[in-house]
Amino acid sequence: MASFLYKIGRSAFRRRRLVALLWVALLALAGFGAATAPAATSSSFSIPGTEAQRAFDLLEERFPGSNADGATARVVFKAPEGRSVNDPELKAEVTEAVADLTSGSDQVASVSDPYASQAVSQDGSTAYISVSYKTNPFELTESTRSALEQTGEAAREGGMTVEIGGDALQTIPHTGAGEIVGVVIAAIVLVITFGSLVAAGLPLVTALIGVGIGISGITALASTLDLGTTTSTLAMMIGLAVGIDYALFIVSRYRVERAEGRDAEEAAGRAVGTAGSAVVFAGLTVIIALVGLAVVNIPMLSKMGFAAAGTVAIAVLVALTLIPVLLGFAGDRVLGRAVRKALAAEDAKDAEGAKDGAPETGGAAAGGETAKPNAGTRWARFVLRRPVVVLLAGVIGLGAVAIPAASLQVGLPDDGSQPVSTTQRKAYDLLSEGFGPGFNGPLVVVVDGDAAAAESAAETIRGIEGAAAVTPPTPNKAGDAAMITVIPEDRPSSKATEDLVHDIREQSGDDVYVTGATAMNIDFSQRMNDALLPYLGLVVGLAFLLLMVVFRSILVPLKAALGFLLSVVAALGAVVAVFQWGWLGSLFGVEQTGPIMSMMPIFMIGVVFGLAMDYEVFLVTRMREAYVHGQRPGEAIVTGFRHGARVVTAAAVIMIAVFAGFIGSSEQMIKMIGFGLAIAVVFDAFVVRMAIVPAVLALLGAKAWWLPRWLDRALPDVDVEGDRLRGSASASDGSGEGDADRELARV
Repeated sequence: MASFLYKIGRSAFRRRRLVALLWVALLALAGFGAATAPAATSSSFSIPGTEAQRAFDLLEERFPGSNADGATARVVFKAPEGRSVNDPELKAEVTEAVADLTSGSDQVASVSDPYASQAVSQDGSTAYISVSYKTNPFELTESTRSALEQTGEAAREGGMTVEIGGDALQTIPHTGAGEIVGVVIAAIVLVITFGSLVAAGLPLVTALIGVGIGISGITALASTLDLGTTTSTLAMMIGLAVGIDYALFIVSRYRVERAEGRDAEEAAGRAVGTAGSAVVFAGLTVIIALVGLAVVNIPMLSKMGFAAAGTVAIAVLVALTLIPVLLGFAGDRVLGRAVRKALAAEDAKDAEGAKDGAPETGGAAAGGETAKPNAGTRWARFVLRRPVVVLLAGVIGLGAVAIPAASLQVGLPDDGSQPVSTTQRKAYDLLSEGFGPGFNGPLVVVVDGDAAAAESAAETIRGIEGAAAVTPPTPNKAGDAAMITVIPEDRPSSKATEDLVHDIREQSGDDVYVTGATAMNIDFSQRMNDALLPYLGLVVGLAFLLLMVVFRSILVPLKAALGFLLSVVAALGAVVAVFQWGWLGSLFGVEQTGPIMSMMPIFMIGVVFGLAMDYEVFLVTRMREAYVHGQRPGEAIVTGFRHGARVVTAAAVIMIAVFAGFIGSSEQMIKMIGFGLAIAVVFDAFVVRMAIVPAVLALLGAKAWWLPRWLDRALPDVDVEGDRLRGSASASDGSGEGDADRELARV
């Protein structure tokens, strides 16, 4: 692996103009495809294999033109105190709103008159108009949305309260300037880390190019593959973070190789051969985690995972091939000022020595690195002195943060989880007050049978506890199916409503199906819960095998997996505390608490596992390299931290900044994902990888790198440490010694 990547790095460096031209052409091609492709639509949401989906499909088949997947809206009217919506004056205003909605857009499928459909509360204080559209929420035009928002203006002027609920007002989520702030913070961290504007700019440029190609490709294929408008959000979030990190590690290793006295081309080859090997395996763990989302068997989630995995693959290719190109163009400007001066002095000294016949002294610039221990070295030595204390502090601290995860309640957001300032939430509350909380989550029961079967099903449902109202069956034109609306007694996200759905399914026979937004949410949550353990086993199992190949060890991958589980449970605890309990909610823009989205646990497991393995691979690979090259276990830990701690810290801060930028999103799901991933990186990078990992390795000693001989022979040797590169130095440098006589600095 290292030798192959070494050749790629050197070839890209030598042929940098050609390689750069190819990447520019690819970016232009992807951009052209995105610009000329049909506009993306909202991908249809489906949950194959569930009863709610079967009922939904039956509705579309037996009730053609019903627009089962179309947007809906409820315009709620509340009369002024002491008056009734049945008063002639107020009734005329509501009737006028019905007419305005009917003629307001050709995308409207149907509008119900509340006085004809009995949509007036018993006390006469509240009435609502139901509106159905021919298209989904994201395909509604601005004029259609504007007509809906302006409904009831005359009624408002007359003193009535008018609020609008439903998904028709739902728009494509926007993240604002948050991600831009994340990139700015990343730039500042890179400048501080490298001490060079040029070196800081390389990871940003390559990450933006990789994300640009990935997002453009997704946009170009969105209509063909039904990717939907929100698919690219995850790809952008993950692609930007890993793109910066992967480039950061290769640029950092290049600077080390140059500081040790190697010429630019050789340094580029070795940086790609060593750090690039870690990039490949780190990228593979992320890709495994994202592609593994397909086991949940929810098309929307699978497409998001595949799209993000493709963007990560592009980020790996960019790091391996485009970074050497830009290093070649940048020259010594990528190095810090002190290193440039040291190299210049060394070149002058070597030239003078060659003139006088004295032997050359390579690597003078690197010698200064070990003269004064850096922060990573000091921290590693501290952990080696007190491994038990550090281990207990890390485990107990994360365990305490994880406690709220025991109270995790999952569900999908509805209008009741919207901020109280929104019209959707106000409409939700008005309906709850006027008609009961269950009115916001009606169940749609589809009967596959004749009128007698439908009436029998309706009678059975009326006798089930928790059903507040059951409408008479509405048959289709063929008379072979009917639709019944059931109003639960409790709110849509309650346990009582979930029990009602299960009771209807159990007691009404095999030809009766329950669907609707509430039933879909319940089935979605159940599907996510059922897939959690299989998904965890698949992802952790494959990654364990991959890391066993990388580290030639059993205990190191096991420790990596257990550390990940600890950090992800702690992150879920933090998410519960903020978004479900409301702790520090105002600090993160959480206006309304509620259940955690049912996709959040499995989604966090997938993404965080891949990202957590990044730090494990980058940090521990350097320790493995030092151990293989002859250092004692404790020395190897210190060497790994001396070379990797600063870079891993910078990478973690950058990733935290990128993810935290999405907390400013208008969409609760994106906000929660951004917070969850950011806090998970904090726990995993700074507590697990920086504290628990070295403490465990210190306690294990040489046993950490133990591997049975039969397994060692069976596993492929990928040479992540670059051991084969050490023997190639004489050929590349033209010397008789090369790296065979170079030793890692002892500490």
